[in-house]
Amino acid sequence: MNWEARLLSDTGKHTTAPAAPHKTRRYVFVLMDNFTMLSFAGAVDALRIANRVIPNSYEWVLAGEGGDTITCSSGISYKLDMDLDDVLRDDTVVLCGGANVQEATTKRLLNWIRREARRGVVIAALCTASYVMARAGLLDGKRATIHWENQDSFTEEFEDVELTKSVFVVDGNRMTTAGGTSSIDLMLKIIANDLGEDVASMVADQQIYSSIRTDQDQQRLSIPTRIGVRHPKLSRVIQMMEQNVEEPISPSLLAKEVGMSTRQLERLFRRYLNRSPKRYYMEIRLQKARNLLMQTDMSVINVALACGFASPSHFSKCYRAHYDTTPYRERGTQASRPVS
Repeated sequence: MNWEARLLSDTGKHTTAPAAPHKTRRYVFVLMDNFTMLSFAGAVDALRIANRVIPNSYEWVLAGEGGDTITCSSGISYKLDMDLDDVLRDDTVVLCGGANVQEATTKRLLNWIRREARRGVVIAALCTASYVMARAGLLDGKRATIHWENQDSFTEEFEDVELTKSVFVVDGNRMTTAGGTSSIDLMLKIIANDLGEDVASMVADQQIYSSIRTDQDQQRLSIPTRIGVRHPKLSRVIQMMEQNVEEPISPSLLAKEVGMSTRQLERLFRRYLNRSPKRYYMEIRLQKARNLLMQTDMSVINVALACGFASPSHFSKCYRAHYDTTPYRERGTQASRPVS
């Protein structure tokens, strides 16, 4: 069945496919060192399939510092079409981030983004590239999202950004995604706005994408799904733990909040998670600490305080017991980051 016939079949109306846009929309994908291939490929492929439905709707070029080649986090290299040159005002710039985004955020890239933003260019960020937009000051006072693993460090560094847990966010001429397949969701929304919901649905079908998410959907699985246990009181306690890392809540108060005794809470954690509530809470705090050590320039003392440890020595002892290294050595493995 061709695309026009498919439209007739799906809508039940005797109409043809929407007319092609007056002007082909161009996307400039700016690939950063160690960018995530999945986010980039999902976005580009959505545009490619949209062109099968309505030819010449979109075109795209690959850009990056030096204009030569760039390597993604999977070790695959891409030939770039252009350097960080001026783009057309009607273009959409899509920043593609990934691992070690701080190291890939160079002074030249920041200056280029700021210049294009002043010219009124629409700018989007895939995966961790939200960090670049925030570092350039383009997200101040705006809503945004970033991969869940980077949320702790992002919140610490960019207080003026309203960070959400959504799979993608569109706030004016700034768009951000959480990484992974969320770039597909953003592109499907754009395609729906440009070419209609029917075309977006066809693109999703071609990608075997059976559930199109909106900006209201959360990027992480629910707590019951993550832990593999559907127990409402257990889920509620874990949620409180995750929301209160800087000032931990005692097991007795956690138990009281869900109408249990401390002993009942202990048994519940032992039964389903094979650890005590105290141990589970500690692991949550240490994971946040590791994220902050790896992704920010916060001092070890400030990281300790942000994760509920009253003293650096206690923090170091707990960290070493869990990760078999000290916070200082963990920080020492990180290369120095460029400044804007």
